[in-house]
Amino acid sequence: MKTKIHYITFLAAIFLTLNGFSQLNQEKVKQIDSLFAPWNTENHPGGTVLICQKGETIFSRAYGLASLEYNIPNTLNTRFNIGSLSKQFTAMGIVLLEEQNKLSFDDDIRQYIPELAPYDTTITIRHLLHHTSGIRDIHGLLGLAGWRPADLETNEDVYRIFKNQTDLNFNPGDQLSYSNTGYIFLAKIIENVSGLTFEQWMKQNIFDPLGMKDTYVETQHDRIVANNATSYYQRDEFKRAIAYWGYFGSGNMHSTIEDLNIWLQNFSTPKKEWASAFNTLLTRTPLNNGFKTPFGFGVRIEDYEGKKVIQHGGSVGGFRAIARVFPEEQLHIVMLSNYSRSGIGSKINSISNLLLNPRKDVQSKVGTNELTTLDFDFVRLPKKKLKTFEGVYWSDSEKSGRKIYVNNDTLRYSSSAENEWALVPTDEHTFVMMHPSIKPVVTFDDNTHQMTIKTGDDLPGVFTFLQKDLDTNMKDLSLFVGHYYSPELKTTYSIFNEGDAIYIEHARHGKMKLKQLYNTIFSTEEPIGILEMKKDKNNKVLGLTMSNGRTRNVWFKSVKL
Repeated sequence: MKTKIHYITFLAAIFLTLNGFSQLNQEKVKQIDSLFAPWNTENHPGGTVLICQKGETIFSRAYGLASLEYNIPNTLNTRFNIGSLSKQFTAMGIVLLEEQNKLSFDDDIRQYIPELAPYDTTITIRHLLHHTSGIRDIHGLLGLAGWRPADLETNEDVYRIFKNQTDLNFNPGDQLSYSNTGYIFLAKIIENVSGLTFEQWMKQNIFDPLGMKDTYVETQHDRIVANNATSYYQRDEFKRAIAYWGYFGSGNMHSTIEDLNIWLQNFSTPKKEWASAFNTLLTRTPLNNGFKTPFGFGVRIEDYEGKKVIQHGGSVGGFRAIARVFPEEQLHIVMLSNYSRSGIGSKINSISNLLLNPRKDVQSKVGTNELTTLDFDFVRLPKKKLKTFEGVYWSDSEKSGRKIYVNNDTLRYSSSAENEWALVPTDEHTFVMMHPSIKPVVTFDDNTHQMTIKTGDDLPGVFTFLQKDLDTNMKDLSLFVGHYYSPELKTTYSIFNEGDAIYIEHARHGKMKLKQLYNTIFSTEEPIGILEMKKDKNNKVLGLTMSNGRTRNVWFKSVKL
């Protein structure tokens, strides 16, 4: 079988050398091809890769197996689930309806989905498009409700669960938090406005007009469609990924590298009738505080080594996908794979660097901070003043804590036992963190009892004072023993002591040991993550909240069974 795969690749190489490699010398072809050698070994999944420059495909190859069970190789026509790459197509559906005056980006979403529970604030279509709605994410929320990994998740599950949701992660427009739920709602809006199913509308209005003949929306998780790859997880050995992804709008579109290249062309050299719509996808609306996130409508607009890039990735099951456009260079790179450790992120960066020849003196804006200690004027503060900042500070958005303490007349910042740095003051409330690669500015506010951390142009992280004691100080954990019910999820968890440990239990998830992080804050394994106990002024436990990444503060009240 190994010989067969290499023979197919060899034929593809000959074909491509005769059809477009004039712009790519053979040394670069060899370098790019070598990146995918791990994909092309015996009994191994792989994927497909396409590079297009100035309208001409200069590299297009398939590697590895589409099916390990049947030894079927990937080909240039193999379809892959593109995961969250689907979001830009859903966003385009909304853009086209807006151009037809059938909706406005600033409409309240309940105008089109009236069955949603009323939130205390307006959520607009624009909020959904930018991931700034505050709506909890599907995966974490369903996990708390009782779904286990590999359980089928559908749009109908989302619609049913969200009829009871009354709380948000944050006020719409205040923060950015990637939300699959938001794009599932956008698919529902398209259906309710158009009167067609989402699958029909996308085919008739986007895929067919653009000539994307091999792209479709999968709305039936058990449907059989020709030329689809099977996806695999890679751990010690390959395992087939069970298809739990029955939702659409946020993902679950299938496509090929050729079809995706047709789509990407419109970001650099759009067809006249599509120019306005593709330009609208690049809309970036600031947060309420004026901060501009990298998200447009379903795509990220960023800087890569000094060059503008439009991109997005996708991940579901073992499928991995990424599509990147450098519009000014008219360079498009598409990579689709059917196994979890395919490493497409590092591979696409290697290809980008090889083809762009980035300047050594230009750095990506993402994650950089050019400040050095020479940029600050430092002052001395007495130890007594430094000790007023000591304590544990908690971030409600990150669901993580930071310890601030004085050691040898120096204020120190600790995010974990392995990560702590000195804080050097520039005035009575402002410090510079002596991190080896970045120099965040840390500010303490006496009025709000908050600590903010600012790195370069990034949005500041905000941590609120939690407790003076650096170590956990709630010794009698039996106070928390009992049953807790969520009205939003209609499910119950129980907390109990067993020996010297405290556990939480759910009918579907079994029992999980709780680890005390701080006074009334605990952590445990998925799907819970972080658990925060809530007490009244008389020390009576009222309930608890659970948070797991993109799902925050789900309320469970204390009940008697």
